[in-house]
Formats: sequence, structure tokens, C-alpha cells
Amino acid sequence: MGEPRLTWNPDNPETGPSMPAAFFYDPGVFEEEKERIFRRCWHVVGHVNEFDEPGKYVVQDILEQSVIVIAGQDGAIRAFHNVCRHRGNRLITGRRGKAGAVIRCAYHSWCYEQTGALRAAPRTEHLKDFRREDWGLRPVRMEIFAGWVFVTLDDTIAPLAEIAPGAEAEMRRFFPDLDNLELVEETDVEVAANWKVIQENSIEGYHFDLSGPVHKELAALIDFAGYRLTPHGQWWTYIGPPNTGATHAYGVPLAGATWQTDWFFNIGIFPNTTFYTFPYTDMVGTFIMIPTGPETSILRFGYYAPKGRPVPEVTKAAIAWMNTQLGPEDIELNVTNQKGLHSLGFGSGRYLIDPERPNQSEHLVHHFHKLCYEAIRA
Repeated sequence: MGEPRLTWNPDNPETGPSMPAAFFYDPGVFEEEKERIFRRCWHVVGHVNEFDEPGKYVVQDILEQSVIVIAGQDGAIRAFHNVCRHRGNRLITGRRGKAGAVIRCAYHSWCYEQTGALRAAPRTEHLKDFRREDWGLRPVRMEIFAGWVFVTLDDTIAPLAEIAPGAEAEMRRFFPDLDNLELVEETDVEVAANWKVIQENSIEGYHFDLSGPVHKELAALIDFAGYRLTPHGQWWTYIGPPNTGATHAYGVPLAGATWQTDWFFNIGIFPNTTFYTFPYTDMVGTFIMIPTGPETSILRFGYYAPKGRPVPEVTKAAIAWMNTQLGPEDIELNVTNQKGLHSLGFGSGRYLIDPERPNQSEHLVHHFHKLCYEAIRA
């Protein structure tokens, strides 16, 4: 991996320079982030209700690694490396599905039970000192936090309850149906930008009423003067109270609609997991920035609604609005921002730290950058 080649002093956000541009495209920095951030953090896989039947699974790719999370016949949820122990063949290639009694490797037909145990391996009975119990799938550390299933490749990091103390209580305050959710839709979008460019865009309100028209629509649904962005160590919130005078949202009337909350509520867990709800919607969204290269990412939009209930029209409209209007408007900013970071005329900039106008301040951007920097330079 080599020695770190870039440095930055994050101690003076009000007057000092912002994180240097090369941190957003340098291949060496990206390799450090892969090793020191993404192999040492928690990754959200899906909601616990996605594993409500034996054999139901979700595959979570973490850069070059791949993890299977699967429900067993005993009702337990387990996680394993998505690789056959024989020759390293990838076992499952799809994102979601339902396995039968065994997971079969398509190469040489080694078969694994939902517990990870090796059930059958053709012709291994002829091998000297081969015991099936020694060749089960290798487990991956898993945890359920606030109704969501997370995995990590690091057996030493703290549990999520310690990393994000108070986060679950805050989520339950704004997500009353948190335990009763089911997946409505998931969309992956390839974005030609570094994952941090996408994250920092989402955690500042400075551009809300200054960039595109769709952001102005969102700002109009909340009491924007009351929008607050708050760091809590390795987790953060950005919350806007409702505009009580709103009569329409996302192009449809609010009359007769139901919703989880009329607030705009977002909670982030370092480095790249966000849960949110749009004003006047009956859903919980997930917003995940998945790094694929120094200047490429997958932006995963997940939409979850209360299980067993019809999805209200306002919520359907909000999902379509996110996919076709707000998301693309932000992604265009991500892409043009990424291109501009290479300019000889930039290098680094300034944070807008404005305590008198906290709804538009970039203090949370600086907080996030500092967490990233400290993770790879500790």
C-alpha cells in the first residue's frame, strides 16, 4: 500500500483550506480507503424482514469481496463469504433471491447447507484426510441494528450500538414503522464521481435554494430556516421540520395521504450509510454510496414501506421524484464537481462555516472529511 502521499490539516475549518482535491481522485488514497475504511466498517445489507423465510438471501459486495446473508431453516440469519471453499468460485451472482435446501457451486457441485456446513462434495471420499466439517463456508460477522442487517469484514471493530450511541432511538423517533418494513424498490445508479463527493453533497443545505429547481421544491416542503445538520461522532443527522402550509408534494395533493412523518429526516452512519424519510411519505429510504474506483461509485437507492399495507400515492410519487428528478439533479452536480476537482485552478477551497445560518453551513461536510482523513492517516 505504501506510505501516505497526501496530507491535510483539518483543525481550522473556519479559516483553513478544505480537503485537497487529490483526496477525491488519487489512486493511492483510494487504496488506503479500501483497506482502512471499507474493510473496517459496517455495511448495511437490508431490512431484517427481507429474511423472513428460510433460504431468502441478499448478496452484499464490498469492493472485491462478496458476502451472502441468508435465513436458515431454524430462523437464524447468517452471513458467509460468497465463495466456494474448493477453488474459489463465486457461489451466488444475483443481489437477492431464495435458495433451496443447499447452495450449490456451479463449477464442481460442492453443496453447502444454509448454516454454511458442507453437505456434499463429489468424489472427496477418495481424498486422504478430508473431513466435510472442515470445509464449510467461512462466516462473516453480522449484526442487527435498529431492524437492519449489517455485515463487516473486521472482527475487531466495535458493535454499531457503540459506534453510533443514540442513533437507534433517534431513528425510532422518526420511523414509527421501523420494525414492520418491506422492500418496495431498489435502484443502483453508476455515478462518475468519488464516493465522498456524493456523500458531502447530501450533508449540506448550502446548495438547496441555490442550485437546481428540484432542490428548491424540497426546501419548500420543510421549514428550511429550521433545517439542522448535527454531527455525533461517527454518525450524524440532518433534519428539517415540516412546512405546515404545504398542500402538495412531489406533484400530488396531500389531502387524505398518510405518512410516517412530515419531517425531512436523515441519519448517516460513517462512512456511507444513510437512512431517511421524505416529508409526508410513508417510507424509509436507504441511500448508500458504494465506491467502485477512485472516481466511480454506485449510488444505491432503497425504498421500504410498511409491510402488508398499500403504498400511498404520495409515497409512490416521492419515489418516482427521487429517481427521476432529485437524484439526477444531484448526480449531475456530483459529476461536474468530480471533473472540476482536477482543475489546476482549484487545489482546495473553503468551507462555509456559518453558525448564524446553520441550515446552510458546511460544518457537517468538514466533520465527514475529518473522519475520512483520520481513518486513513491514524
